[in-house]
Amino acid sequence: MENKNHNVISRRNALRIIGTSAIGATIPMSLTRAGEMADVDHEVFSADTQNNNLQIRTFHPQDTGEPLINPGMGWVTHFYSGRTGNYGSRLEPSDSLDWYPGCSVIYMRIPWSFVEPEEGFFNWTVFDTPAQRFVAKGKKIAIRINCSEHWVTWATPKWVKDAGAKGVNFINRVGPSEDGPLWDPDYLDPVFQEKLKNLIKALADHYDGNPNVAFFDIGTFGMWGEGHTGYSSKLSPEVSARIVRSQVDLYMKYFKKTLICINDDMIGSHASTVNLSLADYAISKGLALRDDSILVNKYPNAWYNAGLAGKFWPNTPVILEHGHYGMLKARGSWDKLRLLEAVEEYHSSYLSIHWWPQEFYKENKDIIEKINRRLGYRLNLKGIKYPEAVEIGEHFKVEWTWANVGVAPCYQGGFPALTVKDNKAGIVSVMVEDKFDVKTLETGKPDAAPQKNHVSTFNIGFLSPKEFFNEFTLKMEQRPGSDFYAGPVTPSTKHGVYDVFVSVGQKDGTPAIALPLTDDDGQHRYKIGTIKVKEPSVPGVELENIWIDK
Repeated sequence: MENKNHNVISRRNALRIIGTSAIGATIPMSLTRAGEMADVDHEVFSADTQNNNLQIRTFHPQDTGEPLINPGMGWVTHFYSGRTGNYGSRLEPSDSLDWYPGCSVIYMRIPWSFVEPEEGFFNWTVFDTPAQRFVAKGKKIAIRINCSEHWVTWATPKWVKDAGAKGVNFINRVGPSEDGPLWDPDYLDPVFQEKLKNLIKALADHYDGNPNVAFFDIGTFGMWGEGHTGYSSKLSPEVSARIVRSQVDLYMKYFKKTLICINDDMIGSHASTVNLSLADYAISKGLALRDDSILVNKYPNAWYNAGLAGKFWPNTPVILEHGHYGMLKARGSWDKLRLLEAVEEYHSSYLSIHWWPQEFYKENKDIIEKINRRLGYRLNLKGIKYPEAVEIGEHFKVEWTWANVGVAPCYQGGFPALTVKDNKAGIVSVMVEDKFDVKTLETGKPDAAPQKNHVSTFNIGFLSPKEFFNEFTLKMEQRPGSDFYAGPVTPSTKHGVYDVFVSVGQKDGTPAIALPLTDDDGQHRYKIGTIKVKEPSVPGVELENIWIDK
């Protein structure tokens, strides 16, 4: 077959470069380098060079369709939903929701008074006790603390009022009333702000940067922590905006690592009332967006802020929460297909179950399965090509094609890697493409995700070049009673037939993201085939063992 690509490198030349040059030498500039994106001429992978036919293995894995538990995405189950009995109280202490496909986060929304019942005494066990059984199974928690509720007078602890903080009594859904059974703090009162600052600082000291925490809500303003006061103290939009800015600054002052979310109602409950300046401020601080209780109303008013979400999701996650499932059914506004539609429109990374999880799962298995194929990100290896045989130390090319078939970017990113293992599952070689970050994969419509082709240059083992040494150092010093040996290949690599695994994770090759592939090794590496590793045609330098006595 005629070779039409002048950039093809012969095996002989590649070995000459590796085996006889200094470490700074590389493949010539005319070649496609690792990290370059290109329209790859497939003849690169099938050229007959120096009568050494390079056979290529080609794989097009199929998506298994299974639900995935991955960082930064998934179903969220309310353990506390404002009221402390909803919705985790019916779960056995041993129930970590492993039966719910794709459930990755346990959400705890609870009044401030349950967290700090006495000033300076923090009741961490209210979070940490239930959290541990989920954390043990690889799940994470998320937290919101709120200051105003419809079912308990002192969502903000009474000791805050007793310390001099101002506020108003109110009747739920009516507004301020001297005889109102509920209490809303004055969120701009200096006493309240000082006590709130101490709370947020303590929360950050306890949880900021904890890898078991998926996100933290700004929830200390408005009814249920959603940022609206129409049911309570009826603040003006201008005052509300001042409060939101002050609380954004407060959370960002103390939370330096953990993702912080802002509720859409704090920015504007309808598209017509969105405060664009406030939205831009939240985005500038790196906040994520959540929208609570969609589907409370029937279509076309099932949700209002998919447009606002469009300002956030290209860079930070969107969290959706449907209304209380049983209530939606009772009022006739529940529509499971609309739930999937909302995931698409919001480009949602997380979706909250707002009901008893057992009942919701039992009645909605079909839509849960469909949502799991789109929620968050879902990395597909559409195809991969690599040589069926390479020599130790030889540069070889891998062509792979990736797509993100979810609705949201993979915000934390990750890097594809090939791992070569022997028949005892021992790792022989780890090769990471650190120039290709999967967070750059674009999202698309269902079954129409853009694909990205990439070419990497790898080698299995590094041959010691002659130019590393001079005449003196070519003779390895060996003293009596000791044994020094410099191998010709680093790390030591034997010829043989090995299994090849693909993964996505850290730049050091540690897998971090589950893929919808078969043959998982238990660490998110997936077997895709085998490769034959042969002895090098041009061997690396092996030093002599001679003791030079001076």
